[in-house]
Amino acid sequence: MPYILAIDQGTTSSRAILFDEAMKVAVVAQEEFAQHYPDSGWVEHEASDLWTTVAATCRGVMEKAGVRAGDIAGIGITNQRETTLLWDRKTGKPLHNAIVWQDRRTSAFCADLKKQGLEAAVTQATGLLLDPYFSGTKLARLLDNVEGARARAEAGELAFGTVDTWLIWHLTGGAEHVTDATNAARTMLYDIRRGAWSDEMCEMLRIPQSLLPEVKDCAADFGMARADLFGEEIPILGVAGDQQAATIGQACFQPGMLKSTYGTGCFALMNTGAEPVVSQNRLLTTIAYQMDGKPTYALEGSIFIAGAVVQWLRDGLKIIRDAKETQPLAEAADDAQQVVLVPAFTGLGAPYWNADCRGAIFGLTRNSGPEEFARAALESVGYQTRDLLDAMRADWKAEAESVLRVDGGMSASDYAMQFLADIIGAGVDRPTVLETTAMGAARLAGQRAGLYPDMAGFSETWDLDRSFVPAMEAESRDAKYAGWKRAVEAAQAF
Repeated sequence: MPYILAIDQGTTSSRAILFDEAMKVAVVAQEEFAQHYPDSGWVEHEASDLWTTVAATCRGVMEKAGVRAGDIAGIGITNQRETTLLWDRKTGKPLHNAIVWQDRRTSAFCADLKKQGLEAAVTQATGLLLDPYFSGTKLARLLDNVEGARARAEAGELAFGTVDTWLIWHLTGGAEHVTDATNAARTMLYDIRRGAWSDEMCEMLRIPQSLLPEVKDCAADFGMARADLFGEEIPILGVAGDQQAATIGQACFQPGMLKSTYGTGCFALMNTGAEPVVSQNRLLTTIAYQMDGKPTYALEGSIFIAGAVVQWLRDGLKIIRDAKETQPLAEAADDAQQVVLVPAFTGLGAPYWNADCRGAIFGLTRNSGPEEFARAALESVGYQTRDLLDAMRADWKAEAESVLRVDGGMSASDYAMQFLADIIGAGVDRPTVLETTAMGAARLAGQRAGLYPDMAGFSETWDLDRSFVPAMEAESRDAKYAGWKRAVEAAQAF
């Protein structure tokens, strides 16, 4: 039986998933790795951890399933986006830890560029905003702060990449320095209309273009995983950033379709078709996927803290030992208390884009306890999602889908998804397969390998697990959301 091997390299763990020829999950392996916080608002990964956990989980699923490399038709890769790596072209040795997408160390640099009036040029070329979130300013800082890096970069000795590029480099033994259009579109260095690296952006950020990888379609030939890793060579046939892979996995192939993924952060995308839509509400214009040289665009809203708020309950406050405990706690919360949590631990994402804002809790009483904290944590994700959807519907002049497709770890919480439906006043559909990010990567590789159907055929395979229908009265919905807006305003004023 032929298989597709999906690599899902995330912010807190790496996973490998084998999909069979019917696109069903056969085996999963997962390894967590350390997070490093060298300063306030700084987040790093050891670059070697990203590679070693991927290699180990790939071998792990093959061993579990008793599958040889020759049984695998192709590899699909999906990855945490914007995380920035810089390494030596000859040795593959990183010059610094990976700077993670959550990292805010370039806030002052971004603020200075804004003061110079450069944000409009950034948005015009890249569809993005001037924010530390994206790779460009992270790379510029590395070049300026790692001893000798800029001179070596200008001499052509170094390579830059997001996580997909780093993994492909190692999978192919340094033979391929490549990325796909969706990851390139998140660097703040790529012109999403021209489909090429932007001379203007590289000049603005002083980035030598010799550092940059070749950009390919999402389904393409990305090289061969070397034989000494898995016993035989395996072709790498699909790549997409995690949120774009989830869009594919959710079969959001028609303009107006919406999906929201709940992992460490939350990311909502709306397919806008063949033409990019410029947001008037501080959303991002990005590439949803690119096939046969033709990009399909999307509006995206990014929330920095979603599932990570539950990790905070566990690791920071230590009021839970497992994420599953949040739902019974939330259900037991006192309805008379209206505790609101603004989880701006690393700033606020869309539509606020306030890198300096920090988290805050409002409405505490003497009786507030773990139950109220758990409910406020889960509800904060629903409130932030409504912020994004309201902005999207304001930007999208055509009619949007009335139902939001959801996936990711937190989407397994019935409580969180019911509150989401209540607060957005619309249906929420959860698919049978929650591994939609890995599914998207597998679908790309499987289609390229001739194993899986085209987009129309794939859409027919999407299966519904449960629909959540709004049950909250409009008056209560509006009152709760107004309280959230007041809390966000107050947190930003602190």
